[in-house]
Amino acid sequence: MIIDQQGFIPVGDYKVWYRRIGGDQPKQPPLLLLHGGPGALHNYLLNLKELASEDRQVIFYDQLGCGNSDIPDDDSLWRVERFVEELGLVIKGLGLEKVHLLGQSWGGMLAIEYALTQPGTIESLILANTLSSMPLWVAEANRLRNDLPPEVQATLLKHEAAGTTESEEYQAALIPFYDRHVCRVPWTEDVAYSFGHILDGPVYKYMNGPSEFHVIGVIKDWDRTDRLGEIKLPTLIVSGRYDESTPTINEIMQKGIEGSEWVVFENSSHLAHVEEPEEYFAVVRQFLSKVEQAGVPGR
Repeated sequence: MIIDQQGFIPVGDYKVWYRRIGGDQPKQPPLLLLHGGPGALHNYLLNLKELASEDRQVIFYDQLGCGNSDIPDDDSLWRVERFVEELGLVIKGLGLEKVHLLGQSWGGMLAIEYALTQPGTIESLILANTLSSMPLWVAEANRLRNDLPPEVQATLLKHEAAGTTESEEYQAALIPFYDRHVCRVPWTEDVAYSFGHILDGPVYKYMNGPSEFHVIGVIKDWDRTDRLGEIKLPTLIVSGRYDESTPTINEIMQKGIEGSEWVVFENSSHLAHVEEPEEYFAVVRQFLSKVEQAGVPGR
């Protein structure tokens, strides 16, 4: 029997919301999804529920400060290490012994951090449209930004210098970049909802900053490239041909994690699971099946 269950998990003094979809007695470890942002909502990942079956659950959750979870007014909470701790509490709270961990964008950074500190619960790692170095990410994003029309660049620079990045003009000037490098197909309702609400909470602005290429928040110096070799898990890396997570970024991760696979979706950018869903689902299913058939211990 397929279940669709929602609830809350205590995380310190607060609680985070989760949703699990799949068989009530699954034979395989679940696929646990880490959304991006930081500060986005789980909704833009919802089409990945297609990967659920009688044998496998797919589990979503909204990280603290996002969506259906508590949104505390306390900027000291928006730290990478606290989100890693939160992930451990989610896994424990759901009673999961093993998980396949899929982290998308910022969620991939979180997955890398968790894999470096608590790898014993991870059966496999899927790093989707993500990065191992924020300084490199910013450099690549600004390289892509240089290809935008001059008038768009001028608007962006004007508001960044003036500190008026929350203005409608600045937000509108971001759209050409998003159309090229974030999602190249019309936004689904779930994508629009997630990204339409990312600035409602405190997390994105505090941890990242006003935009994908103007990163001035607490993650601006985050870099785990020199520790990728410590990850000894079956790892799938996925990106889009036009992704803001560029080939340079993904090649570094693929070379850094021994035995990892890297798949590029040729007609996609940053949301390959939305832009080429059927191809994406097939790649993930094949990877999970291969890991499980090989009986890799995942530690």
